[in-house]
Amino acid sequence: MKQTGKALIVFFSHAGENYAVGNITVGNTKVVADYIKELTGADQFEVEAEKSYDMPYRDLIKVAQEEQRKGEKPAFKGSVNIDEYDTIFVGTPIWWGTFPQVMFTFFDKYDLNGKTIIPFTTHEGSGLGSTVNDLKKLYPNAKFEKALAVKGTDARSSKDRVEKWLKEVGF
Repeated sequence: MKQTGKALIVFFSHAGENYAVGNITVGNTKVVADYIKELTGADQFEVEAEKSYDMPYRDLIKVAQEEQRKGEKPAFKGSVNIDEYDTIFVGTPIWWGTFPQVMFTFFDKYDLNGKTIIPFTTHEGSGLGSTVNDLKKLYPNAKFEKALAVKGTDARSSKDRVEKWLKEVGF
């Protein structure tokens, strides 16, 4: 199906020390989001937490697990006019099986019901985790297209794969 209307890529990405790829200046999810932007012309909104996640990987996983356990919703910087968009790509690394908690803060603020949602993740073995099911629970009146999961170690060489997926979902 050919997508119509304006598209937005909403994503969270983590640069710095990452599992399996080492210390990176551009996060894996941003790499994939940038490919989507380049190939579709969609706008981007990067969900940037107000708190810093710039720490060694072992510390980060403890923080991420604790945020999830406590149901914390860290604040993020900036805003976007979601009403301008018909299609929303939602991108995330997988942290403890799902979105980083800061993404749930975004979801609390913005209603994506009535939109077409196209999820994508970067991971090191978790695939999509529970992200698609989590989004379907949050936005029961949204339309969902096929999601894409890219291993973080493959993100920088995934442009052809992203392009093939975009064609499958109508871009």
